[in-house]
Amino acid sequence: MPSTALSLAMLPGGLVALPGVYQPQSDTWLLAAALAHEDLGPRTEVLEIGTGTGALALHAATRGARVTAVDVSWPAVATARLNAWMRRLPLRVLHGDFQARTTGRRFDVVFSNPPYVPAPDHRLPSHGPQRAWDAGLDGRAVIDRICADAPSLLRPSGILLMVHSGMCGADETLDRLAGAGLPAEITATASVPWGPVLRSRRSWLEQQGLATGAEECEELVVIRAQRP
Repeated sequence: MPSTALSLAMLPGGLVALPGVYQPQSDTWLLAAALAHEDLGPRTEVLEIGTGTGALALHAATRGARVTAVDVSWPAVATARLNAWMRRLPLRVLHGDFQARTTGRRFDVVFSNPPYVPAPDHRLPSHGPQRAWDAGLDGRAVIDRICADAPSLLRPSGILLMVHSGMCGADETLDRLAGAGLPAEITATASVPWGPVLRSRRSWLEQQGLATGAEECEELVVIRAQRP
């Protein structure tokens, strides 16, 4: 236990993170701002897909919502549970695939900051920190699953909030959600400097037609969908 404690990273806002856990960044805060506009309360059932440190799930819990958070990474699950314990907030954190862990349940609000970075390998990583960002050749491996599964996860009038890179095709996300019976729109955008992962893949991204040599910033989008 002492060695684990020493390896914890201290983050802004008093959060902690085990090694390899995705730390809150621009996409996290953009989604947090969108979540702040939603009506959350003691009777609101909320699901976060891919919780990481639990920062957003805890934000929802502070407003009284009953929050379930899911992540495929054990270090992320442990981190989110620890952050919830440190804040004395009720947070149900589950390990595994979001579809398998939520079978038969429906929620008022579902939100996610999923992996969305295009990667040269079409296979999703099975371990390591890259699980938090690598999402197949077009960056849509997880996004498309959320679009397909959202109708079965949401109660009537339920809300889906999802943030991802414009590089992945925001219009395709809107079309997929509409095709699944969920009218959707882009409610927020932000332009942020490329991070180290994108910079390391610049040549490959240019070859794939996903970026140009002049690009230095990435557009982020928040998409909001509602079940009728």
